[in-house]
Amino acid sequence: MKLVKFIHNVNYVFTLFFDDKKKKEVDLQKLIGKYVSVNELVTAHINTEWGCLEFNAGQVDIEPKTLYHYTFSDTQLNK
Repeated sequence: MKLVKFIHNVNYVFTLFFDDKKKKEVDLQKLIGKYVSVNELVTAHINTEWGCLEFNAGQVDIEPKTLYHYTFSDTQLNK
């Protein structure tokens, strides 16, 4: 599933919209906190070719499958 839209809410919390019409608010800190500082979150954008979420001009990206699984899994990772 590709990411088609996002809203940056506060800190690492984003609302993510995927091409299967699913959306969810998720805290990405555990996924990207080691690689992207709070100040760098404003660099977030979607790579439209791959449907991934990128930061820092593409230096950090999250593959769509990884982002989708993280967002919708019931594991402790995203709680």
